[in-house]
Amino acid sequence: MYKRIRDLREDKDLTQQQMAEFLHITQATYSRYENGNLDLPSVVLIKLANFHKVSIDYLLDQTDNPKRFTGKKE
Repeated sequence: MYKRIRDLREDKDLTQQQMAEFLHITQATYSRYENGNLDLPSVVLIKLANFHKVSIDYLLDQTDNPKRFTGKKE
């Protein structure tokens, strides 16, 4: 379910342990998030979206566009 959080982490050559430390959770909990065995709380979704500079919709596989909507016209 949360394949994109794994892909984004791996793209940055980060371990699950490093991401878990950033989120202040255990590596086991982070692993459960990646495997879809545990739903991501909204606070974790927000932190991950901010960390990876992508939209929450992208993390949740609701869009293929990782770009975040800022409300500003470019």
